[in-house]
Amino acid sequence: MTRTRPDITVPDLSGKLAVVTGASDGVGLGLAARLAAAGAEVVMPVRNPRKGDAAVAKIKQQHPEAALSLRDLDLSSLGSVAALGATLRDENRPIHILVNNAGVMTPPDRQTTTDGFELQFGSNYLGHFALVADLLPLLRAGHAHVTSLISVAANQHAINWDDLNWERSYHGQRAYSQSKIALGLFGLELDRRSQAGGWGITSNLSHPGIAPTNLLAARPEVGRARDTAGRRLIHALSRRGILVGTVETALLPALLAATSPDARGARLYGPSGLGHLSGPPAEQSVYSRLRSDDDATRIWQISEHLTHTSFPTGDSVRPRLGSTGPDNRRPR
Repeated sequence: MTRTRPDITVPDLSGKLAVVTGASDGVGLGLAARLAAAGAEVVMPVRNPRKGDAAVAKIKQQHPEAALSLRDLDLSSLGSVAALGATLRDENRPIHILVNNAGVMTPPDRQTTTDGFELQFGSNYLGHFALVADLLPLLRAGHAHVTSLISVAANQHAINWDDLNWERSYHGQRAYSQSKIALGLFGLELDRRSQAGGWGITSNLSHPGIAPTNLLAARPEVGRARDTAGRRLIHALSRRGILVGTVETALLPALLAATSPDARGARLYGPSGLGHLSGPPAEQSVYSRLRSDDDATRIWQISEHLTHTSFPTGDSVRPRLGSTGPDNRRPR
């Protein structure tokens, strides 16, 4: 018996500009393809140009008329984030959809970003925080939908407030959960601040459930020489249609959150099947670890300090200026 694969109808996105981080692989690649197929022009910021070229070619094979362009972005470098922000601001085109998708998962040993942050906290969260700050004028101009991809891991563990960079005792899975909890708190707080400040941005969250992406694949650059046992198990279950989803179904909650006229701000979208691991996308309850407004305000303020950015407190929005040095906050 052939199982029916869940899907959604994407509205016409002609004339829309979308930016998808991590679009050279997995869920990000699938999202870029679906957005382009619906008529959006898709900007694909990637760390590896070779993989980016291959991703564009793959999408073009399926959708020859797709409007795609690559940009350089390494989320583990705030300098790289700032450079992308400056490039897109110079182009001065409103952004209608931003999907904060790129990420790294559970390096076996503690690693740090260019700026000295624990790799997962710095790449999965702080890089995206700074990117939104840099792109805020364009997001406002496009009345953008900003969708941040968290994880079922955001429903586990906690933020290590006393040691955000895991310098005293590194635990890969706990550090990964922290990065996704922080991203979730930020995504919800972004919507609250947008509503209060009249920024015109809708910000929500999605998670893919469990699917055989490359997050747990062999990645020598993060110290993982071979696929994890967990990835091999997920692949086996996915092939048999047991419990977990596929890459094609895993991207649907983000696609729904970013494009559906019914998708609302400050909401979480994920698979609706058993344990929210697979199945058709739907709104679900926000994880308990993401419900504290105090935690959201706290991580926001810490993040502004760590990334040397500041969001507006009033209605004005200014480009970031000045040095990226530790004693020079970049005003907005």
